[in-house]
Amino acid sequence: QVQLVESGGGLVQTGGSLRLSCAASATIFSPNRMGWYRQAPGKQRELVAAITNGGSTTYADSVKGRFTISRDNAKNTVYLQMNSLKPEDTAVYYCNVFHLGVNYWGQGTQVTVSS
Repeated sequence: QVQLVESGGGLVQTGGSLRLSCAASATIFSPNRMGWYRQAPGKQRELVAAITNGGSTTYADSVKGRFTISRDNAKNTVYLQMNSLKPEDTAVYYCNVFHLGVNYWGQGTQVTVSS
């Protein structure tokens, strides 16, 4: 069974930075794609950023230029560096791993940006 362990959420002021981490259990090796989604109250879950095992990245338009996704394949870990945070970035952030046709989800970590 694949387990995803997230860390790094918290409370930050507008303009601040946070770094999220998500480590996948060793039962999978070099997942096809790793990424982050977020869900704000009353809204649908949306893709924030994703990165393939080849290093190709995808970002939501709302975070381009502010967020950077990266991964360490040796550690099965994906990171999300979030800079210039805005109140509208407030949400629960979920780690996602897509591997061999199966989606795996983390438990979610709260990010709150105060104005």
